[in-house]
Amino acid sequence: MGRLDGKVAVVTGAASGIGREVARRFAAEDAAVVAFDLNEDDLRRLADELGDRVLIHPGDVRTADDLSAAVRRAEQEFGLLTTICNCAGVYDNVPFLELTEERWRRTVDINLSGVYFACKAAVPAMQRAGGGSIINLASANSMVASPGETAYSASKGGVLMLTKAIAVEHARDAIRANAICPGFVDTPMVAGTIAQFGDRDQMLTEVSKFQPLGIGLPEDIARVACFLASDDSRSMTGSAVMADGGYTAM
Repeated sequence: MGRLDGKVAVVTGAASGIGREVARRFAAEDAAVVAFDLNEDDLRRLADELGDRVLIHPGDVRTADDLSAAVRRAEQEFGLLTTICNCAGVYDNVPFLELTEERWRRTVDINLSGVYFACKAAVPAMQRAGGGSIINLASANSMVASPGETAYSASKGGVLMLTKAIAVEHARDAIRANAICPGFVDTPMVAGTIAQFGDRDQMLTEVSKFQPLGIGLPEDIARVACFLASDDSRSMTGSAVMADGGYTAM
């Protein structure tokens, strides 16, 4: 029996990167998973890999109705919802004065409003289930800022405070809400930054200068998410879990 036996989770951003590894880890630990993403083709490949414990639900985190439908699907297919892990996100790096309204809105809509919509849909379902665990992917940039990351840092700072607010308000419902704050993780979302360093080896060398443990892996973050989804973390809520390889310790 896995650590998440009896848990039912919605995982957003499940088609790639951290979200994909979270869905894999949850399923490996015997949770039932509704995998949510815009990329239906990669969702289908994930379902083919993981079998009948994973249902796919294509949708856009910018659309509240899509997320509400995913939560309803979890309840209809598995009887309840105990867990949501919000991994969907985008990264943008552009100087503040060059940041357009369009780029600002896209980053905030996906990274912050998407998490708000998902939590808004999940909380009533968790109330019906008698409790649950909300896990939001924030960032080391929820704590510290870097040049060119205005929209990203603002959105992830918002995710952290949204998480804390939900934790305080819904502790009485036995609903826990925690944020994971990764540092630099080797995902498709940051693959574009390789060009800034010249090549991959040079990128890894540069990352180790500001992140002492070096670049993280998606499965590292998935393990933290699994802990927060499990009853092992039942005394934790409103926490910012720094899974950043030492980035914010520098």
